[in-house]
Amino acid sequence: MTSTVKAKMIVDKEFQISRIDERIYGSFIEHLGRAVYGGIYEPGHPEADEFGFRKDVMELVRGLNVPIVRYPGGNMVSGYNWEDGVGPLADRPRKLELAWRTIEPNHVGTNEFAQWCAKVGSQVMMAVNLGTRGIDEARNLIEYCNHPGGSYYSDLRISHGYKQPHKIKTWCLGNEMDGPWQIGHKTMEEYGRIALETAKVMRWVDPDIELVACGSSNSSMPTFPQWEATTLEHTYEAVDYISLHQYFGNRDNDSANYLALSMEMDRFINTIISVCDYIKAKKRSKKTMNLSFDEWNVWYHSNDADKQIDPWTIAPPQLEDVYNFEDALLVGTLLISFLKRSDRVKIACLAQLVNVIAPIMTDNGGAAWKQTIYYPYMHASVYGRGIALNPVVVSDKYDSKDFTDVPYLESAAVYNDETDEVVVFAVNRSLESGLELSCDVRSFAGYRIVEHIVLENPNLKAVNTVGAETVKPHSNGNAKLDNGIINAMLPMQSWNVIRLQKA
Repeated sequence: MTSTVKAKMIVDKEFQISRIDERIYGSFIEHLGRAVYGGIYEPGHPEADEFGFRKDVMELVRGLNVPIVRYPGGNMVSGYNWEDGVGPLADRPRKLELAWRTIEPNHVGTNEFAQWCAKVGSQVMMAVNLGTRGIDEARNLIEYCNHPGGSYYSDLRISHGYKQPHKIKTWCLGNEMDGPWQIGHKTMEEYGRIALETAKVMRWVDPDIELVACGSSNSSMPTFPQWEATTLEHTYEAVDYISLHQYFGNRDNDSANYLALSMEMDRFINTIISVCDYIKAKKRSKKTMNLSFDEWNVWYHSNDADKQIDPWTIAPPQLEDVYNFEDALLVGTLLISFLKRSDRVKIACLAQLVNVIAPIMTDNGGAAWKQTIYYPYMHASVYGRGIALNPVVVSDKYDSKDFTDVPYLESAAVYNDETDEVVVFAVNRSLESGLELSCDVRSFAGYRIVEHIVLENPNLKAVNTVGAETVKPHSNGNAKLDNGIINAMLPMQSWNVIRLQKA
């Protein structure tokens, strides 16, 4: 055991980053693995409602307070014909789904998913196919979803039993179109042109929508960040967001380095912001481009198992990472990254929501349960609403394989001006000792600590399974407030939520 590490913070009401767009706590459901079939939808399950949606899953999703869910992909959308998923079930075709080499029965489609989102209190973030299809498909789909009636596709929706339009506001112009693995992969010039023309026509159908252009599939792509620059050369004035995707893993079993990966997330975000602002300057634009980090998570545990799955089955167990405690700590630091750049990151989607690299798992015909990463995601979503503050932080640091000067304390602060609550999110990265935290909150006079939530476990590899939740939070943290100073000992390798309310 080494000596205790230390950190100091100043959290001031006037040091504001921005108001947080609640959609940074969004998620993602793709027609992949058991995300849909056996995940959100399982007719015949004891917990299924009259539409086939699992009520136990809906309850866990509501607990996360997910504001928006991206759909239907992902790689799958680049070969998806949305018409296959609407109308009478008996008439819907079974198709080869080429992105993940499965059979897609099309029992759930646009209308069912919109219905499910309404049940869990979420908005739909819809993606259009710019792989095998394009402008025509996009204009027809948005007419089907958003036009009130009196046209072919809006009347078709009405004939399918959905009189009211879905009024989907946020739309993705394709998915990862820079990836050679993508059906209909495009060069940056090709994508920029089709995205611009699709955006133009979609706005003609519904001027009130928001549009997300595809950024690089990840920061290691050989075309990054030139892809963003070229794409935005075409689309800057036509879209509202550029997308970012990034996944993380601990393949070398180097936990100290793994828990520093949020520094890579920070670098990625700041690089994309720089590219956006360069194009803004080049175009002499008054518009500021915001970011949609619409795929992010830990993903590496299931890679070997996925290679063993036979192709052309319905809803095989693909990408079913079993998350451990250190994954939850990393997810906490990544959520903090979004809060630190909430002035530009307006949407983020944890990929994905159920069964597929997900915080929620199910057994077909059986129970649903929470993975370790459920908890930091839930805490951030529930308590991280309001105004992101910019704390002044001085922390002891360490070096790892890929990073130098890694602060032991990773932290963010949020002021909810509607509920008069201040929340400090804090991760102690130390694998050997507690962290002695001193946090100056004197600008919030008359507040008191109401809760100090801690997620801790001595075993970084501890996991949750059905009926055995070994990683779960408690509210026995020791934070104390005295003369405007919070003093707390953050346990070794822990996620902490310190909540203050006006007395």
